[in-house]
Amino acid sequence: MTLETIHPEGWKAAKGYANGMAASGGRTVYVGGQIGWNADQVFETQDFIGQFEQTLKNILSVVEAAGGKAEHIARLTWYITDKKEYLARQRECGEAYRRVMGRHFPAMAVVQVVALMEDEALIEIEATAIIP
Repeated sequence: MTLETIHPEGWKAAKGYANGMAASGGRTVYVGGQIGWNADQVFETQDFIGQFEQTLKNILSVVEAAGGKAEHIARLTWYITDKKEYLARQRECGEAYRRVMGRHFPAMAVVQVVALMEDEALIEIEATAIIP
């Protein structure tokens, strides 16, 4: 399986994400929206960074259950409820991201939404992985 970062010539470097990813020779795994609760569907924190890190762990657990690793994730779409908090805590987001995903930065989008289906959820992320 090959996962290649796509970066158009002459574009400014993307920081913390890829503009595009190309995959070949693998099984595609679509990870449904994950939120910041634990395996028992209990929120252990009301903190954005805590929920963010747990959300990433949940995504990684699904990918690993399919036989993959963090580096097989090709795309992440984040849905957040508070853009101002996200922007104010980007450094902490980066630190939490690297703790869980290492230095693998797939294609990403971040979207602010009015609310998520679980009232306590501050973030939801869906993913696509290509597993060899």
